[in-house]
Formats: sequence, C-alpha cells, structure tokens
Amino acid sequence: MIRRLLPFVGATILAACGGGPVQPDWQNNAHQSLAGYSAAYLGGRTRVADAEFTRARDELARTGRADLVARAELVRCAVHVASLEFDDASNCAGFAPLAADAGIEARAYAAFLAGQHADPAALPAQYRALGAPATLAGIEAPLSRLIAAGVLVRRGQLSAELADTAIDTASAQGWRRPLLAWLETRARLAEQQGDAATAAHARRRAALVAGAR
Repeated sequence: MIRRLLPFVGATILAACGGGPVQPDWQNNAHQSLAGYSAAYLGGRTRVADAEFTRARDELARTGRADLVARAELVRCAVHVASLEFDDASNCAGFAPLAADAGIEARAYAAFLAGQHADPAALPAQYRALGAPATLAGIEAPLSRLIAAGVLVRRGQLSAELADTAIDTASAQGWRRPLLAWLETRARLAEQQGDAATAAHARRRAALVAGAR
C-alpha cells in the first residue's frame, strides 16, 4: 500500500532490506503503520494517525538509519500539503534535523513540498513536469495528484480548475480531511470572484462531509 500511496518514499523503504525473501519485522511493521497513518490522517482520524506515525517512526529508528526515518517524515509532510495544512509538519520540520543524512532525492522532495525550487531530475517522475494546474491530469495516483495540487497552491497558482480537480480527487477516495480543506478553499475563491452560487454549493458539500460519521 505504501508503494501506491507514495511511490518515492515507499520504494526506498521497501528496498532497504532487498535481496532476501523474508522481510524483517521492523520493515513490515513500518510499512503497515505508514499506510495506516496516511489512511487515518486523510480520513480525518487524527488520534489514530498520530499513533500509527509514532509506531512507524519508532520501527524505522530501530535501524539507526536516518535516511529511512527522514522518508517517513516526508510522508507526514506530504499528506499535510495534500490537505492544505500549511504548518510545521507541512514545512517538513521533522525532516530538517535528518536532512544531512537523507540523500539528494529526499532533500529535493522536501524542497518541492515546501513550494521551493528543486532539481526536476531528483524528484519522483510524476512531479518533474509540474508547472501548472493543467499538468495534474497526467498524475495517475490520487495522493500524488493531491500533493501536487497543494504544492501549486504554495506556489501561488490556485485556480478554480485546480481546486475542482483536487475536490474530485479527494471525493472519489473518500478522504474527508483534504476534501473539507479544498471545499473551503473553493468556496472562498468563488466568493472572491463574485460567484455566490458556487460558494454556497461548496459549503453545502462541506457541511455534508463534516457531519458524516
């Protein structure tokens, strides 16, 4: 599942103990907990997400490999960006102390998530051509598409088209947290454009999502 959620991060962790048919316990536990973290966070279950992330990070820390722990921190950073939660986590605060040992690709990905310039050659393939909302259509994985949308917002490229794509993506996956964030963003944008009907529609959808149990 991690391979599908975040191919760049997952592939690195999955390869950590390659070469043998049996994966060590820490690796399996970290995979499961990172997947659980992403699913819980995107679903709006913060307490569960926090517990899963702590478990994943602890399992990876057992190896003494800062590069693996750094990539777990990038998972956390990325799902915050996808959810438009621009806070310490989305600024990769947990990654910063590990950056020196994380590798060029991880540092480039952290810069990308922060909306900063990053060498395209060092980024995951799905992000290398990202320059405008229209390029989101070429990103197949839903989470990667939402991450890219969040990065474009950080770059000041918010548009109705971008928000609508992100809303459709989060809605199709049932991802409550980013859906609420993107619906509110769409409503505010519509209000700025004098489109009261679209703003009201977005807020009705958000109320429905917020009331779901």
